[in-house]
Amino acid sequence: MRPSMPNPARYFRLMENVQEGNWFLGDPLTSEGHEVEDFREFSSGRPARVSGRLTLPIDEPGRRLDYSHAGAGMTPVIHVKAATLFAELAPDDVQLIPVDIPGCPDQYLILVATRLVRCIDDEASEEVLYWKPEDERPDKLGKYRSVYGLRIDPTQVGGVKVFRPWGWTGVLIVSEDIKDALERAHVTGAEFEEV
Repeated sequence: MRPSMPNPARYFRLMENVQEGNWFLGDPLTSEGHEVEDFREFSSGRPARVSGRLTLPIDEPGRRLDYSHAGAGMTPVIHVKAATLFAELAPDDVQLIPVDIPGCPDQYLILVATRLVRCIDDEASEEVLYWKPEDERPDKLGKYRSVYGLRIDPTQVGGVKVFRPWGWTGVLIVSEDIKDALERAHVTGAEFEEV
């Protein structure tokens, strides 16, 4: 009898479930009221360097969510109940930065995935394009230009539970146990797509 192979780990893209009537948060502001210099600071796959308390303006009022994106940088913002789950299940993979949201008494935090994992499966993804010399962007040559139908190779992830894929950091990926915990806690605003 052949030994059974363990089921491969499953991973999911974590996104905001955008719906009419939900709030829309603006770009993070410094304690002086200026926009954070580089909003990609929160999606680089590395710890963010932030000094002072940040504020998130509400650009469009509406239903408050436990998981949402702020501003143009699509910065993940989570309610403290979701932050507690991330801190318990993936303490080495996340940085949680407290933020103030004017008029909102609940505690919210920016969720920063501090891990960058080289795991995109070019063959299994629907379409992968790279920057080429004719694109005249030497700074991006050989890097991903676009990724459609993203699929990752779970064998490249190791024990990481929350991360950004190398070369395509606009995507936040979580392990199945994180997804399940967020769903059990009825975290509003979270939507998942298997990768």
